[in-house]
Amino acid sequence: MYITAFAPDKGESVGALIQGFPPNAPAPPILPPQDGFLALDRDKFAGAFAGDVDEETARFMADSQVPWGLGALGGTISEPAWRKKPSWYLIVTEDRMIPPEAQRSMSKRAGSSVVETTGSHAIYVSQPETVAALIEQAAQSIRAAAA
Repeated sequence: MYITAFAPDKGESVGALIQGFPPNAPAPPILPPQDGFLALDRDKFAGAFAGDVDEETARFMADSQVPWGLGALGGTISEPAWRKKPSWYLIVTEDRMIPPEAQRSMSKRAGSSVVETTGSHAIYVSQPETVAALIEQAAQSIRAAAA
């Protein structure tokens, strides 16, 4: 299940995928490393990450984000699960973290079943019912295949 997410292939890293974004795509507001960790710029968080989330919730999300290690950008994938397992992908058309074009490309390459909707990167907060519906669709498909 990919919810407006990176779906790297063998040997790829998130950092390499970001470098391959279209030239006109907005750049994720990742701050320079601090003590070996990365975070998003709090002042740019809402616009980049949570554009369709109410202001108070977006501010809370920005203030409570957990820094992530440098390996999150540079670590490479050994074997992507989508090569051996079915996958589903929720593309959001207003994402300012992962451009929709990149999401479409990764989901196509992975052979994912795709649902596309208007929303921000934080679609799981702004539209949890959309996310839940896709998860339920995937679960039903897996159950039917196993029967």
